[in-house]
Amino acid sequence: MQSERARRIATAAVVGGGGVAGASVLFYGVVLGQALMARKTIPQVVSPPPRADGIFGTQFEGEPIRLVVLGDSSAAGYGAEHPSETFAAAVAAGLAEQQQRPVRMRCLAVVGAESKGLPPQVDVALRQKPDIAVICVGGNDVTHRVRVQTAVQHLVDAVRRLRAAGVEVVVGTCPDLGTIRPIQPPLRWLARRWSRQMATAQTIAVVEAGGRTVSLGDLLGELFYAEPDRMFSLDRFHPSGAGYLAAAQAVLPTVVAALAEPAEAGVPLSAGEGVRSLPQAALEAAQRPGTEVSGAQVAGRDRGPAGRWAQLRHRVWHRLPQQAARTPDRAAEPA
Repeated sequence: MQSERARRIATAAVVGGGGVAGASVLFYGVVLGQALMARKTIPQVVSPPPRADGIFGTQFEGEPIRLVVLGDSSAAGYGAEHPSETFAAAVAAGLAEQQQRPVRMRCLAVVGAESKGLPPQVDVALRQKPDIAVICVGGNDVTHRVRVQTAVQHLVDAVRRLRAAGVEVVVGTCPDLGTIRPIQPPLRWLARRWSRQMATAQTIAVVEAGGRTVSLGDLLGELFYAEPDRMFSLDRFHPSGAGYLAAAQAVLPTVVAALAEPAEAGVPLSAGEGVRSLPQAALEAAQRPGTEVSGAQVAGRDRGPAGRWAQLRHRVWHRLPQQAARTPDRAAEPA
């Protein structure tokens, strides 16, 4: 499945719209050649990711926080060797540590899922009566060249259903597919452009629907290039446990903040943070990975001349527990 990613990007570049339908034959040949080379390098998915469902932080008192994780392979933790190394386990363990409460986590993400695959995940999630949901999706929509409007509508529907049930929602927006190492320019440039378009649209739509977003972008790009042996899994394509830990560290502060509202309303802003129009905040977030965007008010109003108001923050990453502490203390009951 993942082995098709570069080929799909190349095919979309010349026949799928994307603003380059009139590309020359030479350009087509270059891009297609790059895609074929990348396809030989990127391995296929051969087994499901390890399951990490369970209760984390049983040493703490209180009613467990119910967390669900939805989306695609990035949310499922494909490439991790052990359950404790998955993205969902890292978020659950970190949340338990930060809140000093147990966390009951259920990961419903599916490897290869597009945004249209979210409804059945939400169906199961709502049966868990969660307090908060974390969603990571969009990469497969880009590689399949699903229309941005179509993909985002599926995501919005999922966010609205969860919010209607009183669930806080944090969405990690589409990562920058231009950072995939086997993909070279100009194919890389196209992948980066489409990824950012998807992430920007996701941010606007999710905040309008009452959720929060965290831009993932090329968040892990520098780390992956600097330490590929540590940050990549054995397939040399998906993140390793260390890679997923880094992603969880970026998302966790927003997860904690979502549960802390309105207690955090008085938290001072840092340089570069503040209220923007939602479209402006979305554009800035797409350019700076790790940026949180959430709804805001100005003078008691949700909207201004340029549309919905949004709060832009660059939160400090939480230090997560060591790997051993990310193992669930108790298995979660089946749905």
